[in-house]
Amino acid sequence: MKKSMIPCIYLQSEKAVNGFGQRNLFGDGDVAELTRFYSENGADSLLIFDFSVHDAEHERAIARIREICEISEVPVMAAGNIKRLEDIKKLIYAGCARVILNFSKQEDIDLLPEGARRFGKEKMIVCISRLSEYTDNQKVIEDYAAGILVLEALQEKLSALTKLPVIVHTDENSREEILQILQEENVCGISGSFISSREQNIHAFKELCTKNQIPVELYESDVDWSEFKLNSDGLIPVIVQDYRTDEVLMLAYMNEEAFRMTLRSGKMTYFSRSRQEIWVKGLTSGHFQYVKELRIDCDNDTILAKVDQIGAACHTGNRSCFYRTLIQKEYDDTNPLRVFQNVYDIIEDRKAHPREGSYTNYLFDKGIDKILKKVGEECTEIVIAAKNPDKDEIKYEISDFLYHVMVLMVEKGVTWEEITRELARR
Repeated sequence: MKKSMIPCIYLQSEKAVNGFGQRNLFGDGDVAELTRFYSENGADSLLIFDFSVHDAEHERAIARIREICEISEVPVMAAGNIKRLEDIKKLIYAGCARVILNFSKQEDIDLLPEGARRFGKEKMIVCISRLSEYTDNQKVIEDYAAGILVLEALQEKLSALTKLPVIVHTDENSREEILQILQEENVCGISGSFISSREQNIHAFKELCTKNQIPVELYESDVDWSEFKLNSDGLIPVIVQDYRTDEVLMLAYMNEEAFRMTLRSGKMTYFSRSRQEIWVKGLTSGHFQYVKELRIDCDNDTILAKVDQIGAACHTGNRSCFYRTLIQKEYDDTNPLRVFQNVYDIIEDRKAHPREGSYTNYLFDKGIDKILKKVGEECTEIVIAAKNPDKDEIKYEISDFLYHVMVLMVEKGVTWEEITRELARR
């Protein structure tokens, strides 16, 4: 079982507090900055505690958790202020990979079976602060939970009672003690002040774990550098793509040191042939590239990197270095994501810049009720077409339906990226 590093953020009475006790104003954007910091520096997951008191604070906390999920490059778990099934739903719809129920509260104990049946056992974690909270509810936990979050030093006693993975949340700051906790068999992760400290180098701590035979999440290449076929300068070319759209962003080169640094940090690192030095993409501009996947071609002489690109990849400020066209033959781009996005962009432009006689502008002018009426009508047309053996008819009706859905999306400010993120989470 690989051990996860799980920094935590506390949302508390208009405050956001990280696991190291540093306080940040709830609404000043620090939550976003803290999320980016953890995501970019080796965290495997984030643990968010909602300690809000009043309903208004709770709604703001949900909004903050949604923002965290949108920014975070790692899965997010959320705990606190869960009183009914609707709270679980809000957290999952906000983007949380898992929801944590507090088993010191009877209402949360009662919610577990229903939550697991509705959203899946794999999304349910229980939080235990006393051993009796497990022993008194052992069957329901084993049947409906995917893991246990332990707030006190109970992991050793729990190990004898359950095979469920255990996340340990601790105020312990001794590196040796943390290593000892992680060596326990059913401990799957560590959270709390040690791993949440912004002074903690999570990448370096993971390397220390590896030296102590503790398995952790690291980038490890399936093909060793010695097997790569290098050019005359001892370098290998790297083609860089956006992991969401497959857009080719740039071409660069790596030597062995740059390759090792990329694996260690998770940030694309190259060798500059002009400057004859190592460079981390984005170190000066802030336009980092976070590794999602590295592939090698059939001859082992070219790397394909799929990355999360922050900002522009090109030094000119363009998203891609390949922004100039040399020749172009007319063709239909049928890439689904690009087609949907292009149609969406046209609809969005029509709303911003109305054109006389435009059917799209007619719908926007008539308002939400007209748009919803058309969506409903087109949905009915699909049902009717599906009863017809003619495949083309259903193809046309689905196309009409998707167009009207995109008009609705633009009207309500919902983007395709938000939709695809939600589908990917499911």
